[in-house]
This record gives sequence, structure tokens and C-alpha cells, in this order.
Amino acid sequence: MTEEQSQYDKNILGLKLPTDPRWVDLANISLEEILTDHAYCEQKAATSCISLIQRYSEKEKLVTELAPIVTEEWGHFRLVLAELKKRNLKLGRQRKDEYVNKLMEFQKKGGSEAETLLDRLLIFALIEARSCERFKRLSEGLNDPYMSNFYRRFMESEAGHYTLFIELAETYLDKEVVRKRWQEWLEYEALVIPKLEVRGDRMH
Repeated sequence: MTEEQSQYDKNILGLKLPTDPRWVDLANISLEEILTDHAYCEQKAATSCISLIQRYSEKEKLVTELAPIVTEEWGHFRLVLAELKKRNLKLGRQRKDEYVNKLMEFQKKGGSEAETLLDRLLIFALIEARSCERFKRLSEGLNDPYMSNFYRRFMESEAGHYTLFIELAETYLDKEVVRKRWQEWLEYEALVIPKLEVRGDRMH
């Protein structure tokens, strides 16, 4: 990974730690598994947005901004399913997402409704930022030129999603509070990443 690539992730995505380069090497030999996990990630992204809309239906901007994201993420789920089918590969079973589970441990428990909303939006922002970074790694490192382009399109499509969640947080909460908590999330994620097993059959 070049210094320029690392700076891209810090400046554009805010991430403090890049993905281990070995991950793409492993993904190259686990295409069916990585596509399966990717499909479920897109499905969960869509259903997570639906969950936010249901819980915060009184927040007009949140509903308006997330409704098209639901459609987009579900469309991505269908694209990945189509790619599996085209290659005569099977959609396997959904796996436990250890990365997301570790992030959820950092959410404040028993806080105010505002703190709950803030952490829900920021955890989605962080997952989207890391997913975009992973799509970038795949677009640069896969041996198959078609799949490299496949993931470049995903990277470009989803690049702005993480900022949307931050912008929504700043709509409903004090901006300084949001920015401080976002830095705490980034620092926490940088501690989580090195502790996770590097697996080519997982998107995260």
C-alpha cells in the first residue's frame, strides 16, 4: 500500500488504520465467500436504514435522506446476487460479523435518546467508511480485471454514504458533540481492527 493510498483513507474517509494488505490476497482465493458476505452486508445496510426510519419517523430529514439509500443498498444486494448466479456460485449462509459486533460494544448503554441516536448514526457511518475502503482495496488488488471494476463501481457509489450519517447527526445534535464522538469512534475502531483475524471470506 502506498503512502498516497494511506493518506486517501485518512483524508477522505477519516479512518486511522488501513486494511491489512493480506486481506485482498486472501479474498482473491475466496471469491464465492467474499461475494456471499458482501451480499449480506448490502442486505443489512438496507434493513438498518429501514430500522432507523421506523424508529425516528418523526425526523423528516432522516426519513427523506435514508429512503433512497434503502433502495440503493437493496439494488446492490441484487447486483451481488446476480454476480454469484452468473458465475454459478451459491449464496451461502449469513455469518456472524465480528467487526460490527465489536463496534456495537462501544455504543453508550443507558444514555439519553440523543446519545442513542448519535451512536446509531455514527456506527453506520463507520461501517460505511470501512466498507468503502474495502471496496477500494478490492478494486486495486483483485487479479480479475472485471471484478476490480465491479468493486470500483461499488466504491464510487457508496463513497458518500458515511458522510450522510454524520450530516444527519449534525442536523439533530450539536456539531461539536458529534465531531468529538466521531473521533472517539475512529480511535476505537483503530484498536479493534488489529485484533480481528484477517479473513478473505469476510468484507469486514
